[in-house]
Amino acid sequence: MTSPEDPDDRSLWAAAARGDRDAFGVLFDRHARAVYNHCFRLAGNWAMAEDAVAATFLSAWRHRDDVTLTRSSALPWLLTVATNTVRTEHRSLRRQIAVRHRAGPAPSVPDHADDVAERLDDERRMRWLLEAAASLPRAECEALALCVWSGVSYADAAQVLGITEASVRSRISRARARLSATLTDRAEAGTQR
Repeated sequence: MTSPEDPDDRSLWAAAARGDRDAFGVLFDRHARAVYNHCFRLAGNWAMAEDAVAATFLSAWRHRDDVTLTRSSALPWLLTVATNTVRTEHRSLRRQIAVRHRAGPAPSVPDHADDVAERLDDERRMRWLLEAAASLPRAECEALALCVWSGVSYADAAQVLGITEASVRSRISRARARLSATLTDRAEAGTQR
């Protein structure tokens, strides 16, 4: 939470562009958790989310001179970078899996689940939700991820997505209805087994 005397993101970004590492550190502290949660919701994997956060802020640091914030918050821009980072990682992972599949079975690896049981449960539940979300049209899924999962305002999401605020609201409404129906069907199918 920022106080009235705290500088807004636009001021911090401008200072970072001039080389002020402390200003960039404040931006990181202010938004890292939201970016991390967004990445986890997209990836369904804590480790991939951690890597995506690091890549997102590295990209932000590298492009601080090239990007000018038009809003007082850097979060919508950071979430867009994070979304693209996770998508790139998913494509890379699919290519790696295809190569491994062609190379034959992988050697077995010892299971270290004792110290990560809670994370595994979180990942299982998130995969279940992501599988349901995968049935949504991409536009609806993007609006849902930005506004519902990551708390971006409808106005900021509209600007990031290049559509009207009413379109964002409509996409989220449709996405919620479809997700609800899909999750209800899956829950009922699971209890009938």
